[in-house]
Amino acid sequence: MTPSHAAWAGRRVLVTGHTGFKGAWLWLLLERLGAKPSGIALAPETDPNLAVLTGIAADNRSVELDIRDASALAAAVEAAAPEVVIHMAAQALVRRSYAEPAATWASNVMGTIHLLDAVRRTPSVRAVVAVTTDKCYRNREWSWAYRETDELGGHDPYSSSKAGAEIAVASWRDSFFGDSGAAIATARAGNVIGGGDWAADRLIPDCARAYVAGKPVEVRNPHSVRPWQHVLEPLSGYLLLAERLLSDRTAAEAWNFGPYESDSECVARVVEIFAEAWGGGATWALSPGPHPHEAHTLRIDAAKARERLGWRPRLDLPTAIRWSAEWYRRRAAGESARALCDEQIDLYLGRGEGA
Repeated sequence: MTPSHAAWAGRRVLVTGHTGFKGAWLWLLLERLGAKPSGIALAPETDPNLAVLTGIAADNRSVELDIRDASALAAAVEAAAPEVVIHMAAQALVRRSYAEPAATWASNVMGTIHLLDAVRRTPSVRAVVAVTTDKCYRNREWSWAYRETDELGGHDPYSSSKAGAEIAVASWRDSFFGDSGAAIATARAGNVIGGGDWAADRLIPDCARAYVAGKPVEVRNPHSVRPWQHVLEPLSGYLLLAERLLSDRTAAEAWNFGPYESDSECVARVVEIFAEAWGGGATWALSPGPHPHEAHTLRIDAAKARERLGWRPRLDLPTAIRWSAEWYRRRAAGESARALCDEQIDLYLGRGEGA
């Protein structure tokens, strides 16, 4: 299943963090589905930035504010009067969290609490999907995949702050949203890839930057295994989950959205596929380090979403990587970022040429 135009046409949807990579893609996906998105976020951080290139950041429905400012956030949510909220605003980088641990926790935990308190005061909101991460689990370096019932934790400040956000959502849901008000779920996605991400210290943006410059990409942990997936995969899952929340409060719980186990691959293999798709003799080299701790093996089990929501990955890993490489290569050649996103969204939804 994929989100349907019938379910989203005309629906008011607030996206926090819409100036980020995933948030910008979600805004564009919502527009293709006929929804009416609005956004709350900090100013775009990277240059270039997908929200800027696609015109989202300049839209009059885009509000620039910090979710750590509770009163400003409450006023913005009330003004937007959304039916659905997809909460993605966060400090989302593991390596930055080592440099800015307190700020990471303030954004990811207190920012989430401020958002939930704003929702309590906004009667139009019927469903909330609070996005955390696959890294919210206490990583035991197991070879098997984590399920929603496994222990929360997190070694680094980013991962642990997202575990904290999960606990906060569960507490506010039980304390203030039990039988009435918005139905609230959390979503834990795998390592998301796709065109239009220019964040620092992420594998695919690092590859694209290096290859545009004609250099090998430096790789920190070539043998680390992650649950890679194209950005449109979890986004479609978030929207299917929100659809379910609108009619079924029993879905107000935690959900994993990740690839099939066969698509949980090591970093070196992902880079090899990307380099092959890029062409021109692109290659990689080992980064000399030292580097802060990062988990070696991480897989998540999305069986619950497949069985109960009808959600399934539509793109295998090689296809997801090829789509990403094509996006960056065509953008570097001067094509419109918005047109590239719309083309891949239509292909993903099964209504584009060649779908």
